[in-house]
Amino acid sequence: MQSSVIPMSEVQAQINERLDAEYWHPEAIKIAETIGHEMTLGNCINAGYRVVYQNTEILRTGDAQTIGFPKFIQSTDINSPMINIENAGYVSEEDWAQYPKGRIQKGEILLEVKGDVKKVAIVPDDFPTKVLVSGTLYKFSVNQQINKYYLAIYLSCYYGQRLKNRLISNVATPFISKSELYSIPVPALDLQIQRKIEEVYLRAFKKQKTSLDIFSEARTFLLSELGLVNWQPKHRLTFVENFAKAQRIKRLDADYFQPKYDAMVGVIKGYPGGWDTLQNLVTIEKCVEVGSDEYLAEGIPFVRVSNLSPFEITEGKYISEALYAKLIKHQPKQGEILLSKDATPGIAYYLREQPPKMIPSGGILRLERKTNEIENEYLMLVLNSRPTTEQVNRDVGGSVILHWRPDQVKATIIPILPKEKQIQIRNKISASFELRKQSRKLLECAKRAVEIAIEQDERTAIDWLENVANEV
Repeated sequence: MQSSVIPMSEVQAQINERLDAEYWHPEAIKIAETIGHEMTLGNCINAGYRVVYQNTEILRTGDAQTIGFPKFIQSTDINSPMINIENAGYVSEEDWAQYPKGRIQKGEILLEVKGDVKKVAIVPDDFPTKVLVSGTLYKFSVNQQINKYYLAIYLSCYYGQRLKNRLISNVATPFISKSELYSIPVPALDLQIQRKIEEVYLRAFKKQKTSLDIFSEARTFLLSELGLVNWQPKHRLTFVENFAKAQRIKRLDADYFQPKYDAMVGVIKGYPGGWDTLQNLVTIEKCVEVGSDEYLAEGIPFVRVSNLSPFEITEGKYISEALYAKLIKHQPKQGEILLSKDATPGIAYYLREQPPKMIPSGGILRLERKTNEIENEYLMLVLNSRPTTEQVNRDVGGSVILHWRPDQVKATIIPILPKEKQIQIRNKISASFELRKQSRKLLECAKRAVEIAIEQDERTAIDWLENVANEV
């Protein structure tokens, strides 16, 4: 058991007079003392803001993309310290006009301050210009006192994260206030290591960008084969549909019967190579629900939909070893595809390697190939591409949380490209994932270098970083 004895005068001297054990944890106190208060995050910030939105609707339809609505970045779109804008939603032009302070600028740092408070990212120079950011993220630019790349890596490393965790308040919805956020101590490392961190970060970013470009090439190749590269059907305000069809499908909402969805299905079914339903290509297993009271600060990762992307799985919540042992039949295996069916339906991630211990949530399905007719990487790409997303947009229901029913998932139609073309796609996806893996390793090296500089000294950290980073 660990304990701290703190004079009341020291408690009263804190910004919010914190009395909770987490704030005064011996380890957190030691880290803060080691780093010192020569410089705080507030000293580094040039301008910062967090937007509180009211009644903002996140749009995920193909029409929003076609019209060119503003993108909307949420914490789920961030894999520290990078932003995955690929699956981000959209908001209306009215929201863009109403919330000018929510518009992100190139070079800003986005820091999660509500929820898991783990995500950190830098807005790259080639980012789209019309993007709003969620109120769960604090956006800020830095001044001349610090290198933004070094700061982002520090806030992502063990010490930065531990100090952020110390400041969390409100158990129901974890949150860090602006005043406490600005009080986080930042190590004033010399410029040489800050520039070395920037160099490694930019290498990692370049690899990730190339990874995304190759993934995009694979998707374009797929759409080209299906004749869908320039496919832009219009959203029709009026149309006529057979009532018998509505009774059979048990849907009365107009959007389900939009002619564009039938047009997409027609394209897939008209493909010369043929098509099949998802249930004929894979076995589909539902994962498990776990109550929030089972969540732990550390342990076995419990993968929720918000942790899933086409490119990787991030960690958010954890469960105990004992609970994992009871749920072990839900442990994913190498070769499976994890597919979201709730909240943000239609996100697919392929497990190219045997994953570590983890349990997916009930909002995720496990797909396992049951025929060699289709390549796993190819299927993953189709599930993350427009032929499937249009079917998802048609099917989903739920006024609060979107839901894609298992029977609808099973009925999803999949075009079957010739094997040699599937292999071309497989090779591109494999190359994309390998670059993503190298990028992640470089970022982990940068974080560890910052930790070594704090624990030992900058020269040791630089020597270590140059040695390991050159091997990636």
